[in-house]
Amino acid sequence: MTSRPARPALRLGSLVAVMFFTVSGGPFGLEGLVGSVGPGVAVLLLVATPLIYSVPEALLIGELASMLPVEGGYYQWVKRAFGRFWGFWNGWLSWVYSLIDMAIYPVLFLQYLRFFLPGLGRFEAWVVALAVIWGATWLNLRGTRVVGTASGWFVALVLAPFGVLAAVALARWLGQPATPFPTTPFHATGTSFLGALGIGVSQSIWNYSGWDNASTIGGEIEQASTTYPRALARALPLVTAVYLVTILPALALTGWTTWTDGAWPRIAGVVVGPWLGVWIAGAGLVSAFALFNALLLAYSRIPLVLAQDGLLPPALAVTDERGTPRNAVLVSALAYSGFALIPFGGLLAGDVLLYSAALALEFGALLQLRRAEPGLRGAFRVPLGAPALAVLGSLPILLIVLAVVLEIQSREIGLPGVLVAGLLAAVGPAAYLALGGGRKVKEGVAA
Repeated sequence: MTSRPARPALRLGSLVAVMFFTVSGGPFGLEGLVGSVGPGVAVLLLVATPLIYSVPEALLIGELASMLPVEGGYYQWVKRAFGRFWGFWNGWLSWVYSLIDMAIYPVLFLQYLRFFLPGLGRFEAWVVALAVIWGATWLNLRGTRVVGTASGWFVALVLAPFGVLAAVALARWLGQPATPFPTTPFHATGTSFLGALGIGVSQSIWNYSGWDNASTIGGEIEQASTTYPRALARALPLVTAVYLVTILPALALTGWTTWTDGAWPRIAGVVVGPWLGVWIAGAGLVSAFALFNALLLAYSRIPLVLAQDGLLPPALAVTDERGTPRNAVLVSALAYSGFALIPFGGLLAGDVLLYSAALALEFGALLQLRRAEPGLRGAFRVPLGAPALAVLGSLPILLIVLAVVLEIQSREIGLPGVLVAGLLAAVGPAAYLALGGGRKVKEGVAA
């Protein structure tokens, strides 16, 4: 059966909503960034990261997604440019990265659930984490269109209380001209400027990365060649604005040392009132679920396309009448269930490093495809030649390398995370050979 549904599943608005949750999910987590690096460095990172990292990534991914709007997205791009092995390794890096990434969201859900149920035990927490995973799985099995529609509602539910917080905080801030914005100390007490950057760069990148995630459902997007770049052009400003509009006025009215992980309900209570704190805690539950839901949609297409290429059992390539790869979704959910509640916080540098390796392959694929297939064009094309395109692509990669180097220097946990990432990446070639190198191949996008 084909992996494409009988009719296009996602339109522009739904794709923007899915992108929002495959990248951001709202300001949750940024309060910990402020408290750990200091207000000045936090604002610097939230402004500089989208310019240096996200804009180049969105431009290059936008051209690739427009050029090859196919199911499997980045796996297919790299396979077409460099061959089957490199396509597999790109998919492998993304899949391993997803195991670490997806373990985070049930933990975030529990963090905000404990606002309402502070006495939640470990066993109950594990049951709740499984409920989050399998609730998202149920939605995914209903089809891509359902996930897209639900994501649109989730965006509204998450952003509504933060809109109230930002509006009230801004009104109070402007009404008290003597209240300065707290940029002193520029970096957190007890850290140097470079030390604060080392703590914050990886986290800032993590909050701004993932613009290629939704490309894996390229075969399920209406007029994907034009829709994907247009969605990027809307989602990136939305994410950046949500971060800055929420952070700046609230930070001006509260002590930055009170900004710790999970502190948004308390911050809202100080700025507006306890009722808004309860609302934001509820939005935290919605955000964590919506993040897992949207990313399950994206990541589950990797085993689908690997199965189509003979690298995984053929059962994973089967789709239903809506084009939903039910078996791939179920196997993905089982894998993520096995990693639920495992503390991966120390692997953030490794998490970012795995993603950067996959991203570098994708940027290289764009340069190779432009050279080898100059007639292969989509509706969107970055108006730069190959040398300028290479410079543009080097910006996010260099920032990632800087983030990993600084984190290793500033945190004892940074080096183990990088070593684990290196080990997992190195397993990819062995896994390719063990899986037979795709001997029984069902050709999709030609290599």
